[in-house]
Amino acid sequence: MNTEVFATVPDALHWKQGATDWSKAPSRSQWGKPGSFLESPNFDAGGTLHCVDIPYGRIFRVDPSSREFEVVYQYDGEPNALRFHKDGRIFIADAKRGILILDPVTLKLETFVNRVGFEGIRGPNDLVFAPNGDLFFTDMGQSDLVNPSGRVVHVRPDGRAKVLIDRLAGPNGLVLNDSGTMLYLAVTRLNNIWQLNVEPDATISKAGVFVQMSGGLGPDGLAMDSKGNLLVAHAGGACVWVFDPYGEPLYRVMSCTGRVVTNLTYAIDDPHMLFMTEAVSGSILTARMPDPGCRLYSHQA
Repeated sequence: MNTEVFATVPDALHWKQGATDWSKAPSRSQWGKPGSFLESPNFDAGGTLHCVDIPYGRIFRVDPSSREFEVVYQYDGEPNALRFHKDGRIFIADAKRGILILDPVTLKLETFVNRVGFEGIRGPNDLVFAPNGDLFFTDMGQSDLVNPSGRVVHVRPDGRAKVLIDRLAGPNGLVLNDSGTMLYLAVTRLNNIWQLNVEPDATISKAGVFVQMSGGLGPDGLAMDSKGNLLVAHAGGACVWVFDPYGEPLYRVMSCTGRVVTNLTYAIDDPHMLFMTEAVSGSILTARMPDPGCRLYSHQA
């Protein structure tokens, strides 16, 4: 299955003020010197697409008609992902500062979670809301096979946070099924997807490997469709994989531009339309899918 370019960050918005700590990391030299690095496409209540620009602390908005990028907010941080709350607030997983909340009207930025118990945050990567408004996020930090210090954290609406799983090698994207009873987790450095039962008290049980992948940099962002199929953005694999509820591969959605497909979401007004971020080219890609996506917490009644 093929994709089309929906929009690309224009040269006028490419960062030209020097490298940041994030972009100077040796592991990212293979990507050249991009003027943006897109992640985490998500739609607000009005159907306008937003995404983050990790190295330069920017939140982009993409006009649905003109397909032009606009900087909504910029700050000193490394936003890895964003999700909209039902009330319109933007929750941000920031690798430097923790879980943040941005008011889209006042543009006030505040910290929601920067500690778990007596320990500071290690480096949040992605987040997802449960049907009851609880939040799950991955705290990846610098974890890998040599340093398996990543974890998954659960947060109540009042900000109480607890670690659900520790000692992970690069926990990245995560998504819940429609009922909120099953959590799927991309473990990038193991190049696999975990499947975890979520109990009524938000504890995790029966953790196991759902899919073992190969090639590329490992799985990144995740999404689900209405038939329970799991969609996996395979960073470095130039594609999104689609797996059925039993872990069998159905097909690949191939990038029409760069190889680093980082994350994905379904449109609100057209739930068959899948939107993906390709980070190196600074592009938003689209593909029409046979089955509609699951409606996110932000757009549920």
